[in-house]
Amino acid sequence: MASQTNAHIRTGQNGEQTAAAYLIELGYTILQRNYRHKRAEIDIIAQQDDVLVFVEVKTRTSATFGYPEMAVSTKKEVQLLAAAEEYIYQTGWEKEIRFDIIAITLSPQLEVHHIMDAFH
Repeated sequence: MASQTNAHIRTGQNGEQTAAAYLIELGYTILQRNYRHKRAEIDIIAQQDDVLVFVEVKTRTSATFGYPEMAVSTKKEVQLLAAAEEYIYQTGWEKEIRFDIIAITLSPQLEVHHIMDAFH
């Protein structure tokens, strides 16, 4: 079981690395990774011009069990919003914000699906 857990964690870390590289390639600045507040974690906090972007990264080895973005639950959304509020409070951010999901499927070939403004 431990090796399965480690593989799951590695898959997630690889996905976050891929997502960060993807965002940097698009001109985003990565401000923080794995920001934690209470029980919530924001995978990537990035900035694009005057927009602060909170990014949830979901990675799957394949789409066999559904698309990665389908794994973002309402509970997860609520936790992300609370953590984002705390980050905004701590940093004094006063401009626009956005919540994105980056869904990564590793095989049969690497696919990166960027859902901008995922939470309304």
